[in-house]
Amino acid sequence: MFGRTRHPNTARATIGFLPAFLCGVLPLHAVEFPATPPSEMVRRCSQHELDAQNNAPRYMFLLRRQTAHVTETKLVVETNEALAGRVLAYNDKELAGESLKSEDARVERFVRDPEELRKKQREEHDNRERFNRILRAMPNAFLWEYDGFEPAASGLGRPGEQLVRLKFRPNPQYDPPTRVEQLLAGMAGSILIDPRQERLARIDSKLQKDVGFGWGILGHLDKGGRILIEQGDVGDGHWGLSHLIMRFTGKVLFFKNIDVNTQEISWDFRRVASDLSFAQGLDLLKQQSTAIPKNRNWNHGQ
Repeated sequence: MFGRTRHPNTARATIGFLPAFLCGVLPLHAVEFPATPPSEMVRRCSQHELDAQNNAPRYMFLLRRQTAHVTETKLVVETNEALAGRVLAYNDKELAGESLKSEDARVERFVRDPEELRKKQREEHDNRERFNRILRAMPNAFLWEYDGFEPAASGLGRPGEQLVRLKFRPNPQYDPPTRVEQLLAGMAGSILIDPRQERLARIDSKLQKDVGFGWGILGHLDKGGRILIEQGDVGDGHWGLSHLIMRFTGKVLFFKNIDVNTQEISWDFRRVASDLSFAQGLDLLKQQSTAIPKNRNWNHGQ
């Protein structure tokens, strides 16, 4: 069931905010820019991303998360209650014996303790809401201009399509309504949009200056931070997240350091029943884990 072909997973809760590979750039004369003003194209795209969250199908997939200290590979399934994930390998070493028993005990606590599951649901909901606030703000928070074209690829848009690239910089007239949107005041970068489906294939943005949040009272993020998000068509018109990078340093309340350095890649995406409970999702993870080859090279699994 789980091979080496990389597929994107659906865009979901774990995106609170949201390695880029360079695609060959088509000559600018090869395709004409859309007649639609760039800010309007972004507005339509943002709305389509929000609409796509409604009644979206659910999936199971492999996810590899790498931080400065650990690499974790897990099998994840979307349920009608929350994301369920079972770690298969730490630092590319397969879990077995007592380590696997400890991992099963960790995830089963969500079934044994309803309050733990409710806490997880709240965290996922809050992550979704923060990301959705960013999506809604994007058309007005930045100044946009068309910047070229790039071909889609596996995990990036729809293979065979040409994606429109737009670059952006902060809009000095934008007044962020909450501290979530304050992050955008220092961001600049580019996005890729599928002009046919008006879906977002990539955001690649960097902080061009130090940015305070909570109007500078709660803390700040340092210049140089980066967010990259890539997603693609997974079949049947559904799109999903394939690649995420978050790198930030800063400080909270003047004394607690922020040091985020995370990369996620998701692949081997398979559709599952839409009515799975969390407990049923855990059972499915245990069953499907046996289909994954033992002693595989986790570092090259994607």
